[in-house]
Amino acid sequence: PLSPSGAQTTQLLVEPPWRPAVLWDRVTLTCQGLGTTGATTWYKDRQRWGQEGQHRLTVTEGGTYTCDSPRTGRSAPVRVSDDPLVLQVPARALLEGDTLTLRCRC
Repeated sequence: PLSPSGAQTTQLLVEPPWRPAVLWDRVTLTCQGLGTTGATTWYKDRQRWGQEGQHRLTVTEGGTYTCDSPRTGRSAPVRVSDDPLVLQVPARALLEGDTLTLRCRC
């Protein structure tokens, strides 16, 4: 992925692909960008988190997660909710006129 200036950026992918991510879905985060394999640093709520160097993280606690790659920088944050009631939307770009599926999870 490229930033507006043309430089590659670090991306944080979420599985399953719903927003907000919810803890009971067994969320897996994958850090993608130049140099992420073996050099990824994870943060939860702005504190270092998880095993250093792994580009994939299985989430065990709610919070706001980011990953950092030495070559492409820090990703945008992803919030993983542990709320008892959540309205979710697909984690993809939507255009006017698209059919939208919503999930109410409790």
